[in-house]
Amino acid sequence: MTCPNLKLTAIAALLLGGATPALAQDICGGFGNNGQWVGGDEASSDIATADTYREQMALVLGGNEYVSLFTLSAPTDVRVEAEGRGSGDPVIDLLDSSGGIILSDDDSGGNAASRAETTLDAGTYCMSMRSYDGGPMTAFVRIGRQEQEPLTDGIDTGGGSTQTGSCENATPFGALGNSVSASADETPYWSFELESPTAITITAENESADPVITLYGPGETYIDENDDYDGLNSRLDVTNDLAAGTYCLGVRALSDDSAPITINISGYDPAEALQALYARGEAAPPLDGSVPVTDLGELTSRVRQDVQATEDVTWFSLDFADAGLLVVEAIANGNSDPWLVVYDDLGRQVGLNDDYGDGLDSLIAARLQAGTYIVGVRQYGGGQGFIRLLAERYVRAQ
Repeated sequence: MTCPNLKLTAIAALLLGGATPALAQDICGGFGNNGQWVGGDEASSDIATADTYREQMALVLGGNEYVSLFTLSAPTDVRVEAEGRGSGDPVIDLLDSSGGIILSDDDSGGNAASRAETTLDAGTYCMSMRSYDGGPMTAFVRIGRQEQEPLTDGIDTGGGSTQTGSCENATPFGALGNSVSASADETPYWSFELESPTAITITAENESADPVITLYGPGETYIDENDDYDGLNSRLDVTNDLAAGTYCLGVRALSDDSAPITINISGYDPAEALQALYARGEAAPPLDGSVPVTDLGELTSRVRQDVQATEDVTWFSLDFADAGLLVVEAIANGNSDPWLVVYDDLGRQVGLNDDYGDGLDSLIAARLQAGTYIVGVRQYGGGQGFIRLLAERYVRAQ
């Protein structure tokens, strides 16, 4: 049978400013091979010598990422930024030449924009931008030196706090496993001790504050940072053992610097961390019964399932006997905000969507081979909501 009126829009990442794509050179460990030179070409993308900042306008549709490439001919203090149009909420990652993540940011530019400042050695770098909720977004990307004009206002004018003081004045946290609560204005830094090599997990919770946490090692050496890990709450999982010593946690708020933020620092639990990934839909659960997965059986044409969704993903599985096109919709009729993801049985993500078209409903369409597929749906933004899940299978006309 044919497939008319599928409401399917091609997913792509497009440059609207005329820059040329990079030739395949294994840029940033291969991650940047399809990226765009921020200055239009490699020669014009040397931020160390550029007479002004370099800027692009990009359209990101679906769960794709847009990658900007730049070079430095000498060590340089740089600023990388992304600002969405309208309600767009960009998230950025800065990668080195091997593909390692140097830093990540969401919202530090103020008003949902992303911004980070750092010092980089000479070399080639990639800045990846994606939409926080996986929806379509148009955004401006700007890369420049720190003395050049910024694109964004920064968090101090975006309604949140900036950190003051230093780790030298940090408040003792206490033993691992404890929880403490204080506003970012009251306690911008916490210190804690590791008596032996330890992997740790740090959480910061209060969506009204929108916390950002930054971990520093002995001598205030930067280790890692996180914002918006779970909704507007933050979490850091340091899975490799940290050496014994004194550590410092910086806490700031992007929304309300007087709101109390609950901080927990504990030993890293791999099983708990994996369950958290399943609950958020960032990894596919195993089909061994350890995580509840409702079997919808073989999908021959169409199946409908009603879901009382929560902020944790509800999982389903379905079977494809032959190759075909899968269309999955999460329909709420304006009563809730569904979020949708599809994986194959090996845990590879097939599709991710939130807010398809002009409404809050979600849709994924993908050509699939025969096999078992795992579908996850949840209520975006917390709370509960009634969602109708629809899965349809289409085959090529003979």
